Amino acid sequence: MKQNKAAAVSNNKKAAVPTAPVKKRSERGFIPEWTVTIILLLFGTTSLVQAFVIPTGSMQDTLLIGDHLLVDKLAYAPPGSIARHFLPYEEIKRGDIIVFRSPADLSLTLVKRCMGVPGDRLKLVDKQLYLNGRKLNEPYVIHSTGYINSYRDNFPGEPDTQLTDHGRDMLEHHVVNGEAVVPPDSYFAMGDNRDNSLDSRYWGFVPRENIVGKPIIVYWSYDAPTEALLNPTIGVDHLVDMVEHFFTKTRWRRTFMLVHGIPVN
Repeated sequence: MKQNKAAAVSNNKKAAVPTAPVKKRSERGFIPEWTVTIILLLFGTTSLVQAFVIPTGSMQDTLLIGDHLLVDKLAYAPPGSIARHFLPYEEIKRGDIIVFRSPADLSLTLVKRCMGVPGDRLKLVDKQLYLNGRKLNEPYVIHSTGYINSYRDNFPGEPDTQLTDHGRDMLEHHVVNGEAVVPPDSYFAMGDNRDNSLDSRYWGFVPRENIVGKPIIVYWSYDAPTEALLNPTIGVDHLVDMVEHFFTKTRWRRTFMLVHGIPVN
């Protein structure tokens, strides 16, 4: 469904030495984040960083169709005894944007927002998401339809569409008191374009081993249609379009834009 490419970009930059003590934060700060980004750009291979293009609007407006991302494949890797001291390994958290192999088709790589970690209880009531019994405020979510769909917007319920085997297993074995309960070593992923996203509501939980990494930066954004980006090879029409409209269709404001998750508690 989405294309993966390998990429590396050279960029030399030295971090300024702080003149005053800096308050330690639990989350990765601005300077460490850019340091990691530069390291990945300088030395990244397919084992460290991977390129990814957004072909659909399921994460709009957070990520747009035609955004080209670099994905940090180290972020969620199991830390070794030595590497844990100097590489930014972290646990997958609610609100993180994650890149993963589709539970329905391992050949497809998807990007969604993690909305549930193991043990979490989730449900939707008239489009509103509840996490562990609490109504969430989700500033990143958009709704592209004004009507209420019986399954999509009131989840979990009686499906009005065909689900994958994993989706049916979720409804049959992981729903308690009208809520989907995330099993161990699994995650619940949803698109920010909540009305136009095939996500965990339809193909079930994301196994931990399916998660590839997290997007860190938009290195290029080009206004192209979904049909052109879903093509496994660059079509002639798309190539001609890029040659003719590179400067006018490139979204320059998004170039080198960092991609952040938003904590959900």
